[in-house]
Amino acid sequence: MPKGIITCVNTLFYQVKVEEKTYNCLARGKFKKNKISPVVGDKVEITITNEQNGEGVLEAILPRTNELKRPKMANLTQIIFVVSMKMPDPDLLLLDKQLAFAEYIGVNSIICFNKIDLVDKKTVENLSKTYKNIGYTVIETNAKEDEILKKIEPFLKNQITAFAGNSGVGKSTIINNIFGAKISEEGNISTKNKKGKNTTTKVTLYELDNNSYLADTPGFATFDLYNISSDELAKYFIEFLEYLPNCKFIGCSHIKEESCAVKTAVEEEKISNSRYQNYKKIYEDLKEMEKNKW
Repeated sequence: MPKGIITCVNTLFYQVKVEEKTYNCLARGKFKKNKISPVVGDKVEITITNEQNGEGVLEAILPRTNELKRPKMANLTQIIFVVSMKMPDPDLLLLDKQLAFAEYIGVNSIICFNKIDLVDKKTVENLSKTYKNIGYTVIETNAKEDEILKKIEPFLKNQITAFAGNSGVGKSTIINNIFGAKISEEGNISTKNKKGKNTTTKVTLYELDNNSYLADTPGFATFDLYNISSDELAKYFIEFLEYLPNCKFIGCSHIKEESCAVKTAVEEEKISNSRYQNYKKIYEDLKEMEKNKW
């Protein structure tokens, strides 16, 4: 039975890429009966019902390595978080939430600081250094430049990669430059409020080459960390990990306790203070969400 990957979900059918051809597939009734929803990124088995017209039937979903509920997709291997240096200004609280989320689902993270031509070089260097020191891969780009493919392409091979970030940061422009074609509609920036207008309405995988896919994904800019408990948040800030065992108190929140190894590392500038402040904001938000659950 042919195996492929779902690259797009439409109202009536699923687009499944099998080797060099894409088939429009209906799903067996058993999926609905068993309350199973095939999603973009699913690796599947199909029956080809009409080779000439490219039609088939979705028979089975192969085991998923991960599953995202918003945006709906599966088997993601890495996320490139695109952060604009200007128009809109960088939202580092959002970035740190996103990085924690990626650690939680076990997906590799790459940070792309975009529109670097709009700010001074030192600003870019300092911000990049903060995240490089943690251990993250950082790419610096101007979405309009010709060199963008050379900077990003080496990280895309044999990956299912999602681009994520606020509207207007340049995700779609970057994807279009990579492919050399307008495959992803570009959002416009409102000159009044400098905020982007989200134009991406569904998840679609674009094939870069064999076994390498890119996804333009709505929803990442607004997700909640509701699946992460406040007590577990610290372990998803990866620079905290080496200090966690040295805290005096079991269950240390790393906020108010004394003899906290994480707080000491912040004071000694071994952990970025900006990252730590964002940790505290996210922690308090999670605590508030947990309180309101009951």
